[in-house]
Amino acid sequence: MPLKGEYEPSTAQFVRDQVELYESSGGTQGTTLGFLVTREEDEELGNVPVVILTTLGAKSGKIRKSPLIRVEHDGSYAVVASAGGAPRHPVWYHNVVADPRVELQDGPVRQDMLARAVTGDEMAVWWARAVEAFPSYAEYQRNTDREIPVLVLEPAAQQH
Repeated sequence: MPLKGEYEPSTAQFVRDQVELYESSGGTQGTTLGFLVTREEDEELGNVPVVILTTLGAKSGKIRKSPLIRVEHDGSYAVVASAGGAPRHPVWYHNVVADPRVELQDGPVRQDMLARAVTGDEMAVWWARAVEAFPSYAEYQRNTDREIPVLVLEPAAQQH
């Protein structure tokens, strides 16, 4: 079920650079949030792993790619639509809601996944995992009036 279409790189240069490095290296480089960090106070970001989420653009229908914090548990992943605590959801979130078929690259491993929003107790469990992986998520939630959505990605082969 690989996604098909024309790839349209992000308008953000650092996102384009990270996706290019991640993919061109076969998932061995550009695999942390701080891959471009040069300031000493941001060194801890260099240890936060990321995955590449590939979606179909909700409006354009084009392939879009986003580096996101890696939150994995037993072969399933969560992606957190934090946008750094901005007042609006990130664009990739709207793409996934419009078409939950996604691809995920975690290091060298690529797989087709299906996304679903989580709520209630399941949301609380995944939110705790996300904050453990990236403690700034808690601050992002405090800084915005919207509830930050969490989507769980499960291997498409496991879906019925």
